[in-house]
Amino acid sequence: MSVLAKNIRAIEGNFANFDGSFYGRAEIDESTGTIKKITEPLGEADIIVEKGIIFPGFVDLHVHAREDTSKLQVHKEDFDTAAQAALQGGVVCAADMPNNPAAPIDDATYLAKKNLAEDKPINFLLYAAVGPGTRPLSFAVPYKVFMGPSVGELFFKNFAQLEQTVKHYEKCFVSFHCENPAMLQEYARPPEAEISAIEFALLLIEKYKLQGNICHCSTKEGIEKIKNAKLRDVPVTCEVTPHHLYFEASMLTEKNRKWLQVNPPVRSRGDRLALIEALRDGTIDFLASDHAPHTRDEKEKGVSGMPHLDTYGAFATWLMEEHNFTPQDIARICAYNPGRFVNRFDDLRYGKIEEGYVASFTIIDPVAPATVSTADLKTKCKWSPFEGVEFPGQVLYTIHKGNLLYTHKENYKRKT
Repeated sequence: MSVLAKNIRAIEGNFANFDGSFYGRAEIDESTGTIKKITEPLGEADIIVEKGIIFPGFVDLHVHAREDTSKLQVHKEDFDTAAQAALQGGVVCAADMPNNPAAPIDDATYLAKKNLAEDKPINFLLYAAVGPGTRPLSFAVPYKVFMGPSVGELFFKNFAQLEQTVKHYEKCFVSFHCENPAMLQEYARPPEAEISAIEFALLLIEKYKLQGNICHCSTKEGIEKIKNAKLRDVPVTCEVTPHHLYFEASMLTEKNRKWLQVNPPVRSRGDRLALIEALRDGTIDFLASDHAPHTRDEKEKGVSGMPHLDTYGAFATWLMEEHNFTPQDIARICAYNPGRFVNRFDDLRYGKIEEGYVASFTIIDPVAPATVSTADLKTKCKWSPFEGVEFPGQVLYTIHKGNLLYTHKENYKRKT
């Protein structure tokens, strides 16, 4: 990766928004890092993209950067290394989850963690944690509920305990990790644990007027419940991860089982294909990585989670090549929809290539095959579940607030 020229003044090429594509020119206000003007191409710019597609900068709504004031888990990742991995994956803004040893649960602990995430190459939006007995902060932030055990100690032991706390978060933006703690066994996390938890989360969202989000959906039945809730105008969105779209239970072997261990687990082929279709048709709103950068030693001991920031943009090209997602689909699930979420909490506007929006761009060549290699990863944990996989395309450049921060390796190969 290379850190290149600052103050990109203009970029030309094929742009893709969620609602259409165009060939043109984006001029950048250097003082604000926003898009000043969209015009016809002039044939001269700091960057002219001849091969590839210019997307609005990608936004990943679910990452675990692992850094907090305790510093107990920075051997896994920190905000600096997460930012470098994100840039390689075309991500310019990431929402960081709160299941830290020093969890952000009130104004003071949230602001202390926020101070660690300032002045990084990308923007980090931080979630605050909802745990037994917590209350909303005095300012607007997104919140995360762990309905069952995950990494960390901040979770609920039963649904009654959860409702007693969540009822105080009326009209807040609350994301749910949906697994029914009463149905979890020591190692098994059956589909019914997620499905019943989604059902209860939807009840809470409707009952207490929450702005709800369901994290890392993994089951067809769970998605059907969310779809039906949306038809009733329940204010809910949902996410899906790369691993639940790519892997399925039939792929698990004794060799890879620990490396593909995740909560919730990878499911059946039927679940996987249903998730892909729901992402395409708009039932699922976000492609969110659930980037979980555990070390190799930790994975060998059975810790759940996988790192994905480095490969976020390359994975989007797999959706295009293998499952016929259009550039507009990718702009919708990787930029526009997550951008609308972030824009509620950030002064910058993400998600569109339009005047007044942040001048952040993810430039991808969807037909430039690249193989994932450990040597190229920027995440501190230095491994990927996609190691050795050749994705159909790759990120060429990542630009954030008018600054060119990432460029691909020189002399990359393009499929003809």
